[in-house]
Amino acid sequence: MPARNIRPWLWLVGIVVAIDQIAKWIVLGAMQAGESRYVAPFFNWVLTFNPGAAFSFLSDAGGWQRWFFTALALGVSAWIVGMLSRHSGEFRLSLALTLILGGALGNVIDRIRFGAVVDFIQWHMAGYYFPAFNVADSAITLGAILMAWDQFARKPTSDATVASVHEANEG
Repeated sequence: MPARNIRPWLWLVGIVVAIDQIAKWIVLGAMQAGESRYVAPFFNWVLTFNPGAAFSFLSDAGGWQRWFFTALALGVSAWIVGMLSRHSGEFRLSLALTLILGGALGNVIDRIRFGAVVDFIQWHMAGYYFPAFNVADSAITLGAILMAWDQFARKPTSDATVASVHEANEG
């Protein structure tokens, strides 16, 4: 099967990365590491650097995690580009993959530049503070939700349908 045109999806990846990096640039120019600014009773701006993964997983692992998570994100990114080339005509799945790819690359840029991911959005309620995150993390989360929705929304195909489609393609 020939590769489909993924150029529009790659443009969207670039837009996600640009929005993420511009937001981080603004925050880095306006705040100091560890600084917190009240926005609303449930929301703060807070500048943190996360050397680990989601929820600071492995953040105190000694430095090797920077390159591990960078390599992992780049490997997953290559796989996603392959998936996009095979499924570029499937809007919901391609949008999900694009958001995940843009978010992953946005965080890779941080890991390479700073050795950690720049996080600055913090939600809180009743004394509970959700770990800080960023635009890239939001894109990854939204992409994962869309991917799950896409999988649940797909119509199941029976083995008989798959077999008849396979026979039609051979004949």
